[in-house]
Parts: sequence; C-alpha cells; structure tokens
Amino acid sequence: MTEGELILVADDDEDILNLVCFRLEQVGYEVVRATNGAEAVKVATERQPSLCVFDVQMPEMTGYDAIEKLRADDSMKAVPIILLTASVQERDMARGFEVGADDYMRKPFNPRELQARIEKLLRAR
Repeated sequence: MTEGELILVADDDEDILNLVCFRLEQVGYEVVRATNGAEAVKVATERQPSLCVFDVQMPEMTGYDAIEKLRADDSMKAVPIILLTASVQERDMARGFEVGADDYMRKPFNPRELQARIEKLLRAR
C-alpha cells in the first residue's frame, strides 16, 4: 500500500520532523521534508506528494497559509493534508478545516495513529 507514495512533512521542530519522517519511512513511504511553510509550498508544487502533513505555526508562512496556497493550485486541490499541531483551540481546528485541511491531529500525538490516519486518507483518494 505504501510503495510509491510520497509524503511531504513540514514542521519547524526538528525533533517532531525527524520522528514523523522516521515513522513513515519505516513503513515504506518515501518522505520529503520542509522546515517552514514557504518551503512546504515550493516542495509540494515541485514534487506533487500523495499527502502532506503540516504544522500550523511555522516560520515564513503558517500551515494555514500554505494550505490556502496549495488549494488554489489545481494540481494540489485533491491532495490530502493533515494538520499536526499544538494549536488546540476549537477556533484553530475550525480554521484548519476552513482552509482545506482533511484532518487535524493535536501534539503530542501517537505516531501509530498518525500512520493510520494517513493510510485512511490515501485509501479514500
């Protein structure tokens, strides 16, 4: 199921970025990284990932802004995006869905649950 699937992970916290990427690579995904929102948009449009996992609070461009930019690009409209963030207010979650996120997970998170949510979104495409 995971073979050939490219996942873009964007987070400015190196420990979280490494944990998510390690977990996904362990189960066979190809993973590309970004450390800020602007880089995430650039990498996504260049590499056309199967799915994206974005933090909300990143330098240069928030995860919300990155999603809005990607959703405006026809080639990225259908790519599932998960927000993985410490922003836990209801209004933050609502904003994530309003800008086009497909799922929302709170930090701290369970890597197994993240993997399951990724697999579910990829199957639903």
